[in-house]
Amino acid sequence: MAKQEDVFKKVVSHAKEYGFIFPSSEIYDGLSAIYDYGQNGAELKNNIKQYWWKAMVQLNENIVGIDSAIFMHPTIWKASGHVDAFNDPLIDNKDSKKRFRADVLVEDYCLKIEDKENKEIEKAAKRFGDAFDKAEFVATNPRVLEYRAKREAILSRLAKSLEKEDLADVKALIEELEIADPDTGSKNWTEVRQFNLMFGTKLGASADSATDLYLRPETAQGIFVNYLNVQKTSRHKLPFGIAQIGKAFRNEIVARQFIFRMREFEQMEMQYFVPPGTELEFYENWKKTRLNWHLALGLGEDNYRFHDHEKLAHYANAAADIEFNFPFGFKELEGIHSRTDFDLSAHEKHSGRKIQYFDPERNENYVPYVVETSVGLDRLFLAIFSTCLKDEVLEDGSERTVLSLPPALAPVKAAILPLVKKDGLPEFADKIFNDLKFDFNVIFEEKDSIGKRYRRQDAIGTPFCITVDHDSLNDNTVTLRYRDTMEQERVPVSELRRIIDEKVNFRTLLSKI
Repeated sequence: MAKQEDVFKKVVSHAKEYGFIFPSSEIYDGLSAIYDYGQNGAELKNNIKQYWWKAMVQLNENIVGIDSAIFMHPTIWKASGHVDAFNDPLIDNKDSKKRFRADVLVEDYCLKIEDKENKEIEKAAKRFGDAFDKAEFVATNPRVLEYRAKREAILSRLAKSLEKEDLADVKALIEELEIADPDTGSKNWTEVRQFNLMFGTKLGASADSATDLYLRPETAQGIFVNYLNVQKTSRHKLPFGIAQIGKAFRNEIVARQFIFRMREFEQMEMQYFVPPGTELEFYENWKKTRLNWHLALGLGEDNYRFHDHEKLAHYANAAADIEFNFPFGFKELEGIHSRTDFDLSAHEKHSGRKIQYFDPERNENYVPYVVETSVGLDRLFLAIFSTCLKDEVLEDGSERTVLSLPPALAPVKAAILPLVKKDGLPEFADKIFNDLKFDFNVIFEEKDSIGKRYRRQDAIGTPFCITVDHDSLNDNTVTLRYRDTMEQERVPVSELRRIIDEKVNFRTLLSKI
């Protein structure tokens, strides 16, 4: 656990030091769980968005994208169930006066059990070496089976209690497990109670006439209320999808773990409209499709797993999370949900408008069913950033920190570096910069030694460094350095665009899906 905490501290520190993420309003001591993306963070974030948008919209002829407003009619949130049911179970510690999400306390307890389980597996792997059969060991080892059964029993009980809104049993579970305040060790807990997560605001010029609104807690409803407009104007038949990237806001009382859980965050969602009775087939298909999209990033197959929901949301008949192995353990990265016809039917009822689809093959009108894929952009940023950040010991015993991002996602694609600031080298390098900047995000840097500049570019994840030296003036060639291998080769300036494009083009990622 200590090692995980050290890794996480390194991630947070590196993100700030190299211009990826800053605490918001830092000169005024900041705001809890609110962050700003710096110059490199904004580029990486935009590249992740492009990867998602191209895979979801550009490569699927039956999926289109929209951008709906953050402010929406307040009845939308009544229809969606957010006014009545968008709550978190909270518990206070009477001694420390700190507030926690009750379900997270239990889930963290289960993570500790899972850590013990993994340690048993690691010890066995070392003991048996190449002869170790992990699947057989997990299926037969009594201690691993005991840990797993205990963890599953706890999570099952938690899910059932939350589904029945039996908050007294949630507290009883916390007490039975002797879960303590993680900071003080106190076990003196209050009752568990529900807390609505929506931010309220007002629309209007005066307090007397202002309308009470909410900042949207999710982007999905903007898609649902635009279903008729998009279907009619795009003329798509079912099945078809509507995708959106946008900000959402939740008044998280227990916001933590850097950008994993924030009060202002960004979602990438797609709602796929299908005929009733076909939704579970499409649900399974989208589970596979979305996992393949993640795996194409090359972060390691072992870092992903599915978690099927035992407790289903009020709108769903099937739900699963793609969980990722963050520095603090496996947590939800993306949700895939079969939302039935709940949302469109609810909006049809509350708006008084007919929201249906005429199916020429079935010769009938019906409210479409929906399969949703929803990934947190900030969480995906953290997954990519934390996994790609590595400390390496080189052959000569020196060390370097490298951010081995997929080249298509890298904030800067190439750095143009004149070896010295004289003899015409900066001018030659500047010509290369001005030529490449139309196709790639490149930077020109001439401060410090070439070694220090290489290390700085490694730390922000730049795939290529282009060094201009005195020979460049004579033969029109430069030294091209590759980030991951640190290998260098001499290439003609005329070949730079082609070489860089082969590595950083989104085609390299999209073709792996």
